[in-house]
Formats: sequence, C-alpha cells, structure tokens
Amino acid sequence: MRTRADTTETAGGLSGSKRTRAVFEALFVTVLWSSSYVLIKVGLEEIPAVTFAGLRYGVATVVLVPLFLREGGHRSVRRLERRELAVLLALGLFMYAITQGAQFLALQYLRAATVSLLLTFTPAVVALCSVPLLGERASRRQWLWMVVLFVGVGVYFYPFDLGVLALVGLGIMAVGLLSNALASIFGRYANRDGTLSALAVTTVSMGVGSALLLGTGIAVQGLPSLSLRSWAIVLWLAVVNTAFAFTLWNRTLQTLTATESSVINNTMLVQVALLGWIFLGESLTLTDGLGMAAVLVGVLLIQVAGRR
Repeated sequence: MRTRADTTETAGGLSGSKRTRAVFEALFVTVLWSSSYVLIKVGLEEIPAVTFAGLRYGVATVVLVPLFLREGGHRSVRRLERRELAVLLALGLFMYAITQGAQFLALQYLRAATVSLLLTFTPAVVALCSVPLLGERASRRQWLWMVVLFVGVGVYFYPFDLGVLALVGLGIMAVGLLSNALASIFGRYANRDGTLSALAVTTVSMGVGSALLLGTGIAVQGLPSLSLRSWAIVLWLAVVNTAFAFTLWNRTLQTLTATESSVINNTMLVQVALLGWIFLGESLTLTDGLGMAAVLVGVLLIQVAGRR
C-alpha cells in the first residue's frame, strides 16, 4: 500500500525529472542559437545580409502560421485594440527588422564572439531604458554590476586597436543593441496581460519584421541566385534554429524560473566564442576570455539584482 510520503516522493521525483529535462532542452536551444552565428557568417559569403535575415525569418513565419491558425491566434489578433496592435507591430519592427537586420549586417564586419558579447549588454540597456519608458528604476546593485560589465568590455577590446570596418560594425551593433532593448520592453507590453499566446505574439511580430527585412533587402540589395548550400543554410536557420528552437524554448519557460532561463541563455556568450574559434578560425585570447567572463558575471548579477 502506498503512503502519502511515497506519493509525495514520486511527485517530487517527477517534478525533478521534468526540471532536469527542461534544463537540457534549454541548453540544446542555446546551442542551436549559438550555431546560428557560424551559419550566418558562412551564408554571408553569398547572401546579402538584410535579404538573408528576411529569408530566415520569413520562412520561419511560414512554418509557424499553420500552428498559429490551429490555435486560433488569428481570432485573438482581430480582437486587439489599436494600442495593443500598435505594440505588436512595434515589437516586430524592433525585435526582427532592426535588431536582426543589424546583427546580420554587423557579422560582415565583426567576429561572431564580438556580436554575441554586445548583445549580452541588452539587460543593462533595458534597465536604463525602463526608467523613462516603464517608470522603473535600476537598483544600486544593478548600477554596481553595470560597472563590472563595462570593465569586462574594456578588457575584451583592449588594446583598442580597432580598424575602420570594426568601428562600422560596432556602430551597427549599437543600433541593434538599442533596438533589442526596446524589443524587450515592447515584449513585456505584448505579453503582460496575456491577451495573446506566446505563439501568436511570435508569429505576428516575426511576420511583420520579416516582411520589412525581406522587402528592404530585395529593394536595396536584390535577391541573388542562391546555391544549394545557401538554401540549406536558410532553411536550417528558419525551420530548426528559429521555428523549432523558439517553440522549444517557450516550452522550457513553463518549467524553469526566469533566473534559470537567463543563466542558461547567457551561456551563449561562451558557446559562440568557442564555435567561432573552432569553425571560423576566430582568435580567442586570454584577454578575450577574461573580458567575456567579467561581462557574463556582470549581466547575470544585473538580472538577479533586478528580480529582488
């Protein structure tokens, strides 16, 4: 005969097993996302950057649309008020059109590890932008860890012998970083009241952003004749690293805490650096490692301090 203690122990074991599975699934997603940097760098040899980004997220949107319709997302979108719809459109503009467009463009000029490092700054920029936009205030601890973060970036770029092309890439990523921070804030607005599911928010915002990217890319850069390898990269990025990965990540968020997800997501900084070193031949010095470690610690502590 099973006692209550036996039942509790079994439930605890199932819960622990579910959490462990969610951790490994989230780590798997970060590996997929980290590999995107390598695939994008390779694809940029043949595909214009903005057009490339538009193709990736456009195909991913097409993959998500059947799930979106089956869930009834189109009906919930029609019920949105103008302000809510405007927030959703703004999310597509900032999260995909500007942020991803800037990321693809910057990868033409910067190492994959550098682009990943700069995107890691997003929580710090969000904390700063939240003051005027959301009426939130960064705590003293968050300001302290921001100093650690900036010191880490200084160590990473030391001795600051940057060329013109690198400066161009950094300028592009500065725009992308600000846009990514604004996307995080608009994402809060879009998901805060629970009017739309995560799938609906993703599908609509990604559809808007990819349409802007692809339209701009074709108008400015044109649509080249792609090789079989390039199409394979586009399809893999769209279907596996975007549609599948985002769906799996959203599932892990049902089990993991926000802090756990942040810690796992930030491992991408190290993953991208290692993958760039292995597959792209990008240098990885001791100074680079120390700088990235300081940035990683600073970002994690900013996020933890912000949730207290």
